[in-house]
This record gives sequence, structure tokens and C-alpha cells, in this order.
Amino acid sequence: MTREELAHLVDHTLLKPEATASDVEALVRQGVELGVYSVCVSPSLLPIDAHGLKVAVVCGFPSGAHKSEVKAAEAARAVADGADEVDMVINLGLAKAGDWPGVQADIEAVRAAAPRPTVLKVIIESAALTDEEIVLACHASEAAGADFVKTSTGFHPAGGASTHAVSLMRDTVGDRLEVKASGGIRTLETALAMVEMGATRLGLSGTAAILAELG
Repeated sequence: MTREELAHLVDHTLLKPEATASDVEALVRQGVELGVYSVCVSPSLLPIDAHGLKVAVVCGFPSGAHKSEVKAAEAARAVADGADEVDMVINLGLAKAGDWPGVQADIEAVRAAAPRPTVLKVIIESAALTDEEIVLACHASEAAGADFVKTSTGFHPAGGASTHAVSLMRDTVGDRLEVKASGGIRTLETALAMVEMGATRLGLSGTAAILAELG
């Protein structure tokens, strides 16, 4: 994989709670220089001038424990503020309780508030789920109309992306949905391993250092 090919898989991410508008401007400048696909930021920092890059925004972040109507309102506002893509967090409490219709309904509320062509990525927080729960979370995401399933917020103490989770997610959704790996991807070796396992997008905050390894 060339440097340019890998860069075009990257959501160049800045989700630190203390991030400022100036920090986002710097993120966009660096993203343009690196040739990434998009920048991913917090909703309060929109609207932004992304200089031709796609704009992704998180929703229900990082816990996912918001009321569905709150997530829906947040997603709708993000789209109105210029977001091209919405990365929402599932309701993990419902998932752990086995309430998969509830998980699906939560995702459906956001999908309805941010209809296509807005891209909807569903963060399942894979490190906090069993393999069976990962599969069921992927099924709920697909049934609710998601475009992507995504591993992690990067904020959960259970951890971030793993090649095992990415492989399982890819096997579950086939070629019907995209798979985004995010959370704890800090080296080129790890990034390429995620792609090898089926990730079609990468959430990276240390993008420059990883791409530098490719020259």
C-alpha cells in the first residue's frame, strides 16, 4: 500500500475535550497536507472550513448512554452545520442487557435524523463486547441502515481496536457495510494489520507519524 492510498483511508481525528477552534484549523491544514479522507471532530466545533476534506462528527460521544432523541437532535444539527459523516455510539447498556431491538431503534433514530447521503458510522465499542455481542451489534447496525460499523471511541477503559474485532466485524457484515478501525492505532504496522483484516477506514490521531513510516 502506498502512502497516498493509506492516507485516503484516514479520518484525521481530534476529539480531545479541550480542543479549540484553532486546534481544528491546524488539524485541517495538516490533513490537507497529508492527503487524508476526512477530519473527525466534536460537534460543538462545527461548522468548519475543511478545504475540500470530508467532515465527520461524533454523536452520543463517548458513552452512548444518551436518549435516542438527544442523539438524533445532535446528528441533525451536525448535518445542518456541514457534517458529511456522523459517527454515533451505540447504547452499550442496552447491548449488554441483550436488548438488541432497543439498540437497533437507537441507531434508527439517528439514521432518520441524518439520512443519506450523510454517512452513518456506528461505534459498537468492540473491546467492551463479547464476540457474540459484536456480531449482534453489527446485525443491529445493518438492520438500522448504517453505512459503517466502527470498533471504538478510543475513550473506553476496555481498550480500542483489535485485529480480531475488525476481522469478526468484516466477516459479519461482508461487503454490505464498511468497517472502520479506531482507538489505539499508533503505528504503521497496526494500521496495515487493520486494513489486512478488512478495515476500509481508519480513525487516527497520530496520522503524520504513521504515514511518515511509509516515507
